[in-house]
Amino acid sequence: MSRPKYRRLFLKTLLLALLPIAGGCQKSAPVEPIARNAAGAQEWTQYGGNNAARFSPLGDITRGNVKELEIAWTHRSGDFSDGSGDWSFTSLQVTPLMAGNTIYYCTPFGRVFALDAETGRERWVFDPQVRNKRSGLYPALCRGVSLWRGKEDNGAPCSSRILYGTRDAELIALDAETGQPCDDFGNKGRVALKEGIEGARHWEYYPTSPPYIIGDLAVIGAMVPDNERKDVPSGVVRAFDVRTGVMTWAWEPVSEGYRQRHRDELGNTRYHLGSPNVWAPISGDPKANLVFVPTGNPAPDLYGGDRDGIDFYGSSVVALDAASGEVRWHFQTVHHDVWDYDVAAQPTLIDLPGENGSGVRRGLAQATKMGHIFLLDRITGEPLYPVEERPVPQGGVPGEQLSPTQPFPTHPPPLHLPARLTRDSMDGFVWLDRLACQRELAKYRSDGIFTPPTLRGSVLYPATTGGINWGGVSIDPGKRVLYVNQMHMASVVQLIPRAEYDALNPSPGYPLEHYPMAGSPYGVRRFPLLSPLGAPCNPRPWGSLTAVDLVGGEVIWRRSLGTSRGQAPWPLWFETGSPNTGGPLVTAGGLLFIGATTDSYFRAFDTDTGEELWRSDLPFTANATPISYRTREGGRQFIVIAAGGHGWSEPGDLLIAFALPRDQ
Repeated sequence: MSRPKYRRLFLKTLLLALLPIAGGCQKSAPVEPIARNAAGAQEWTQYGGNNAARFSPLGDITRGNVKELEIAWTHRSGDFSDGSGDWSFTSLQVTPLMAGNTIYYCTPFGRVFALDAETGRERWVFDPQVRNKRSGLYPALCRGVSLWRGKEDNGAPCSSRILYGTRDAELIALDAETGQPCDDFGNKGRVALKEGIEGARHWEYYPTSPPYIIGDLAVIGAMVPDNERKDVPSGVVRAFDVRTGVMTWAWEPVSEGYRQRHRDELGNTRYHLGSPNVWAPISGDPKANLVFVPTGNPAPDLYGGDRDGIDFYGSSVVALDAASGEVRWHFQTVHHDVWDYDVAAQPTLIDLPGENGSGVRRGLAQATKMGHIFLLDRITGEPLYPVEERPVPQGGVPGEQLSPTQPFPTHPPPLHLPARLTRDSMDGFVWLDRLACQRELAKYRSDGIFTPPTLRGSVLYPATTGGINWGGVSIDPGKRVLYVNQMHMASVVQLIPRAEYDALNPSPGYPLEHYPMAGSPYGVRRFPLLSPLGAPCNPRPWGSLTAVDLVGGEVIWRRSLGTSRGQAPWPLWFETGSPNTGGPLVTAGGLLFIGATTDSYFRAFDTDTGEELWRSDLPFTANATPISYRTREGGRQFIVIAAGGHGWSEPGDLLIAFALPRDQ
C-alpha cells in the first residue's frame, strides 16, 4: 500500500485527533466467579462487551499458539472516502457485534451489514440513504450499532432489533434477521433526533457512538462541533422506547441553579444552547438500573469566562436512573474545563474486593484524556480510593475564571508521564530536532498539566487527543488488572482576541488550526508541538501500553506502542511509540490484542509481561477496537478488527477476522 509522507502523517493525524472524532464503598455478596476459558458459543452483543470491560472469556488462542493465527475471512463494504468526492473523509472506528452466528456493523456511510460470523458472507445490508454526506472538519464515522432482544424472541418480525444513529440525526431500528426497518418504530423505523433541538446546522448534531440499550430503552447522545461558537445545540441525552420510538425521558447536563437563572432565555425552546454534550459511548448497570453517561464540556471548549455554571456537569461521569433519567450522582473529572478534556472513554464496570478481602465493592473505572483513572463506587459515585484536589497553574486570559484546584487520583496514580515538559525533556528524531524543539518550547508557557490557554500560547500536555481517548480500557475481571493505550503528544493552544481573530480571517487552507469560538471574546489557534522533521517534541514513547493492578494500584508493566514506520524519514523503524486511536481487547488466553497505531500493525501482547508475541501487517491502519467470539460448541475462536484508516491515513473499508488453523 502507499503510505503518506512521514511529516504529513504525523501532523494530520494529530490535528484530526483534536476533533471529537472522554471514599465510600458498598458491601454486598462475595464477588461472583469469572468464567475463563469458556466452552460453547460466546457472543459479543454490546459495544464494549460485558460490563464494557472489552474482555473475552475465550482462551483457545494462547501465548503458545498465537503466532499461528491466520486470516479466516475478510469483508469489504466499499464505503470509504478520501474527502475529494461527495463524502467527507472517512474514519473506520466501528466495533462490530456478534449474536447467534451473525456479525453486525455499520460503515462511515451509515450502511449496516449483517455477515455470517464463520465465513464473512453477507446476509443482508441496509442503506439509510444518508443526505448529510459532508460535515465541515469532521470525518464520516460510525462507531457501532446496538442489539435489543425481546423477552419473547419468537422469530416474529423485529422481535430482535438493531438500533443505531446516522449522520442525518436519525435513530433507526432494523429487524436483526432481515435488515428491514421496523415499521412500528417511529416513522417507518426512524426517529428524527433533531426534533426539539434548536440551532443545529445540517452537520452540527448527530450521533457517532451507538445507543446504550437497557431494558426496553435506547439511551443516546450526539456529537456537536467543538470551538465553533457559543450557541451550538444542546447536549441533551434522551431515552427512546425500542419498540415504539417514543421518547421516554430527556436529561440535559445543566444544573437546576443554571436552569433557574437562565429560564428566560429558553423562550419557546426546550433545551439550553451550548450545554455539555455526550458523544462518547455510554454504559450502564442493569442490576442497579443505572446508566453511566460520560460528558463533554460546554461551548466554546477553550474559554469559559462567561459560562455562569453551565459546566456543572461538564467533563464528568454521571449516573442516571434508567427509568426516569434523574441524576443519582455525578463525579467531575475536570473542574471548569478549558482544555477540551471531555470524558471520551466509556465508563467500565469492575467488582473489587471489599475491606479486608470480604464482600465486594461495585466499582466503576473512568479513564480520562489526562491519563487519570478514577475508581468510583458505581452506586454512590464516591471514590473508592482517595482523590486529591491539588493546586494547578493559574493566570489565563482576561475574563477567565479558572478553578484553583483539579482532582488527581492516587490509586492508581496518574498514568500519563511526565507531568511537565522542560527543556531537558525535549525529543525529536535526531539531535538537531531536539535543539529545534527546545527553541520552540521556549516560545510558550509550559507549567505542566492544566496550564491554562493564554495569548502567548500554552503547551497542552497531554493534548486534547489524550492520554486516553474513546478507545477506553480493557479489564480482566478475574485478575482485576486494567490495560490501556495512551497517546503522548503535546500541542499548543493560543487564544486570539476577537477583533484580531476576525481580522485574521483564516483561509480554508488550514481549517484544522483555527477555530472562531464565535460569541466569546476570543478565537483560538491550536497546533501540535512538532520538530522540523515532524517528530513530536515531547519525550518518547509517543504511544504507550500500560497494565495496572486495580487492587494494589501499582503499574505492573509499561511499554511503547507502535513504531516510527511511515513517520521517520528513513527505512529503519524504531520502537518510538506512535500516535494511536482505538482500543484494546483482553482475552482469557493471556493476550491483549490492539491495532490503533499509525504503523498499520495489528498486535498481540502477553498480558503478564507486555511482551509482543505476534503482529500482522494490515493494508490500512486499524483505528478501532477488536472483538472475540465463538459461534458454536467446538468452533474456532475469532478475533475481528476493522481496518480503514483515520481520515488522514489511507482510507479503507476492511473488516478482517483472524483464527487458528482449522486443524488446531
